[in-house]
Amino acid sequence: MTPILPEIDHVAFVVADMEAALETYRDRLGFPVLERRDVPDQGVEVCFLDARPVRIELIRPTREDTGVARFLAKRGEGQHHVCFRVPDIRQAMASLARLGFELIDETPRQGVHGLVAFLHPRSTHGVLIELLQKDE
Repeated sequence: MTPILPEIDHVAFVVADMEAALETYRDRLGFPVLERRDVPDQGVEVCFLDARPVRIELIRPTREDTGVARFLAKRGEGQHHVCFRVPDIRQAMASLARLGFELIDETPRQGVHGLVAFLHPRSTHGVLIELLQKDE
């Protein structure tokens, strides 16, 4: 059987201070920075680090009215989600819905590296799962 979620793309951590997090992950643990950017429409700053074969995504809220800011305020720093790369996000979403998983997004939306959609943690034993169909 071919897995619906065949490959982990990245693991994401919410951080309060990007510089302090980079001092830990880049400088002390040695993960090279692949990309760092602000994403104003999502109200976050993101930084991707190379942890081959997957990446680590650090996410810092830049506004208080975002889900990431609410997550940080409620739970503090820590793991936010696991992202799985899929070849066809709409097909993966339909398959997961048929299997009874609760989709947060009814349709895919544009993320930093391609189309994304999320599964609600209620249906995945407390883990927020992101689906990613990478841009070509």
